[in-house]
Amino acid sequence: MGFLGWIVIGIIAGFIAEKVTKSNHGLFMNLGVGLVGAFVGGYLADLLQLRLAGGIIDTMIVATVGAILVLFIYQKIRS
Repeated sequence: MGFLGWIVIGIIAGFIAEKVTKSNHGLFMNLGVGLVGAFVGGYLADLLQLRLAGGIIDTMIVATVGAILVLFIYQKIRS
């Protein structure tokens, strides 16, 4: 997956996380949250020894779960 693919997955994962956590951010914040979430989700999946096939759906799930976790922690710190 190329650079453009990571950007698209980051935006989608950030958007989904934004809707799940009922927050309101812009496109660039969604991208940032999605990309950070992808790293966090990938780290946690590796830590928990989850073996995924590595396809786009698996990547999207891991990035979205990570993004939701990042936004959840961010909201707890801000409040």
